[in-house]
Amino acid sequence: SQAIWLRHRLPACLVPAADLDYWNPASAMKSQALFDKMAAAVKAKGPELVKMGGAVFQFVVSDGGEAGKFILDLKNGSGDAKHGEDAKADCTITIADADLMAMADGKLDGMQAFMGGKLKIKGNMMLAQKLGSILEAAK
Repeated sequence: SQAIWLRHRLPACLVPAADLDYWNPASAMKSQALFDKMAAAVKAKGPELVKMGGAVFQFVVSDGGEAGKFILDLKNGSGDAKHGEDAKADCTITIADADLMAMADGKLDGMQAFMGGKLKIKGNMMLAQKLGSILEAAK
C-alpha cells in the first residue's frame, strides 16, 4: 500500500499521520479488535442479534479518544456497528481499554468492574447485563 511505500522512503516526520498505523489511536487501542469482531458479527448474524438485544449500546473507551467511541445498534433493522456517538443510546458503557479487554477475555467480572468503579453505565443497566450473552452469541 501507499502507506508502506511512504514509511520506507520518507522520515516519519514527513509522512501524513493518517498513513501511519502507529500514529492512529485506533490501532493502539486493544479493544479495536473487539469492535471489529462485533461489526463482523452484526454483518453475519444481524437479525439474530437484534432479536436478542433490542437496544442501542454506546461504548466509550475512556482512554481511546475519538476512536474509542463505538455504537452497537441491536435495535434497528438488521443492526449496525460503527465508530461514533449516539446521544440517544439505550445504554452507554464507559470503561478503560485494558479493562474492556479483561472483561472480554473473562479475566474481569462485569459486576466487580462496576462496583469497583472501572465500569460506568448510563441508561438502562439491565441492558448491560444482557450484553454478555449477546457478545457470546456474536463470537
